[in-house]
Amino acid sequence: MSSPEDVNRLKQVKEMEPLQNAWDRWAENRKLIDETSSLLEDPDPAMRSMAADEYTELTKVLTEDLETTFPSLLVPKSETEHLSALMEFKSGAGGVESSLFLGELLRMYQRFAMEKGWQAQIVAQNDVEEGGIKDAILEVKGVTAYDHLRWESGVHRVQRVPATETKGRVHTSAVAIVVLPLMEENDSKTEELYNMSDIKIEVMRARGAGGQHVNRTESAVRLTHVPTGITVSMQDERSQHQNRRRAFQVLSSRLMDQKLQREMKERRDTRRNLVNGADRSDKVRTYNFAQERVTDHRIGLTVMNLTGSLQEALKKHHNETLMEDQMNEVD
Repeated sequence: MSSPEDVNRLKQVKEMEPLQNAWDRWAENRKLIDETSSLLEDPDPAMRSMAADEYTELTKVLTEDLETTFPSLLVPKSETEHLSALMEFKSGAGGVESSLFLGELLRMYQRFAMEKGWQAQIVAQNDVEEGGIKDAILEVKGVTAYDHLRWESGVHRVQRVPATETKGRVHTSAVAIVVLPLMEENDSKTEELYNMSDIKIEVMRARGAGGQHVNRTESAVRLTHVPTGITVSMQDERSQHQNRRRAFQVLSSRLMDQKLQREMKERRDTRRNLVNGADRSDKVRTYNFAQERVTDHRIGLTVMNLTGSLQEALKKHHNETLMEDQMNEVD
């Protein structure tokens, strides 16, 4: 019977197979390029031409291995790739324009989720009387949803002429987004995040826009996690039971996010957030409608597109940071 050490060793060997295969291909191609380089000076023009074409192709393959294949194999496997995401939106500076921008961001991420084949559902939304949305929570379910969307945490600014502006002046508004790992009820790790004795549960009547009561039953629920002071209020569901379930889900997600942040800090011995140490209170992205451009301030990248190419650049930057951390640990 195999010992736990043997099983663990076999698992490690299995996990290293892709890297070993990539290295074997690299060594073979290096050998081929050395052989080909000697033919570049062949007296036969046809042979030189064939050698040049092969040399170019081999160089392209080796470059791709260095820039893409090896980095992707050396980056540690994500421990959160199975998690879905919970996105919290809060309007900031800019008044009504900020609330309108929040609604547009919400729809943008819903479309993005649809393109990825994920399920997106608004689980809480607080509208404002003038139009727009004051705050909202979007649930995005799908494999790797959290790993993709976690880069979106931070303050998103918009620079444009609001529909209510009569003099054509450009206004700057902001919306804060926090992306949390979505914790499902059947997730075993949920039980490790809190003790029920630490939870203060309050029930009240749900309120509508402007503070007026919208029903006569105490269906709204507010949870307070006493050790951390985290408070979650939920009133959008039809019953107290549903609001209670949703509130515990949001609380679990916030506590899991704290746990992931704490582990990351301990592992790197420095406070870092989701991207390059940027705190969520800092601006992460600016959407300039007048110039039709979007800038991500964390990596200094400006593109004439929205989230697609930015996310790939942020993921690459994150992977490079992980590899740098690994090298520092080896040193």
